[in-house]
Amino acid sequence: MKNSIGTSVILTLSGESHGEALCAVLDGLAPGIPVDETFIAAQLSRRRPGGATDTARREQDAFRIVSGVFKGYTTGTPLTILIPNENVRSSDYDAHYGLARPSHADYTAHVKYRGFEDYRGGGHFSGRITAGIVAAGAVALTALQARGIRIGTHILSCGGVQDRPFGDFGQDFDHLENRDFPVLDEVEEAMRTRILEAREQGDSLGGIIQTAVTGMPAGVGEPWFDSLEGMLANALFSIGGIKGVEFGAGFSLAAMRGSEANDAFRLTDGQVQTATNRSGGINGGISNGMPILFQAAVKPTPSISRPQQTVNFLTGEEATLRVTGRHDPAIIRRICIVVTSLTGIVLCDALALRFGTDYLGAARTNGGKA
Repeated sequence: MKNSIGTSVILTLSGESHGEALCAVLDGLAPGIPVDETFIAAQLSRRRPGGATDTARREQDAFRIVSGVFKGYTTGTPLTILIPNENVRSSDYDAHYGLARPSHADYTAHVKYRGFEDYRGGGHFSGRITAGIVAAGAVALTALQARGIRIGTHILSCGGVQDRPFGDFGQDFDHLENRDFPVLDEVEEAMRTRILEAREQGDSLGGIIQTAVTGMPAGVGEPWFDSLEGMLANALFSIGGIKGVEFGAGFSLAAMRGSEANDAFRLTDGQVQTATNRSGGINGGISNGMPILFQAAVKPTPSISRPQQTVNFLTGEEATLRVTGRHDPAIIRRICIVVTSLTGIVLCDALALRFGTDYLGAARTNGGKA
């Protein structure tokens, strides 16, 4: 089982949905990055359920940093964050063990781990594990912010309701920082209504999210197999709810001619820029200095209360399943901060590979005294 991502800055995740705790380890961070526990807690609150459109499971996410931080700064050694699981209800899953929940990992996990897997709440495959991504990502985002790099994600569409795309990035990022429901236009109520309608019908919704990165310098990434798109897509597809990713104009480029699709270059105040950004800020696998822009498709939450056809993989019989327990009718609101956080970790890795690990750290100027 591979639970780590990254080459220079490496994130490792462990834990299960109903286990004692989750664990996130960031290895390869530069020393001297500020670690603000208040900011980490605020980021975790963005992922936490908070209303009728989310799961009824409420976790406080009372995290502890147990290594890699001293007097408020990273030390350069592995940073370890523990997040306890406190509100578990494993009995919800005992009665249905052996019944493969459609579009879940129950069956594939059983085959791969030969019946030794922790099936409660999806075990290690649960969306609960993303809390570790958000906690570790808060440190990465702080490091990037010091270099003038900002990241934001919003819900572009859900249940047939459309938000506007990013426009003025700075203003839009500021706007999203003050919103629990990450949309740019006045569409929150309409989206929430569609989600609640699906819930009342025993169903769920998905949608599309949009992420933007500003301040990324040109020249970061590699051609071919470690392209910046490839690094980001590899990370994004590790999130179970993500089923599609497109950069810039994405699939709509297929319907354009080259004269429409190409981003013409120009000089703006002596800086090389492009007139449009249909490539999403990346050419040849390498950042070109324009905002990195991508969209991700989020599937409907697979746990629904409607009867579904399935198989009991223990008895080898077909069966009907009605999922019980506490589940989100839509994960799209909560997944936005996960994508922002994981994007930040990937970009820290890419920057460290290009400029060296210390690029994101602070120089000690007081003789080593704290």
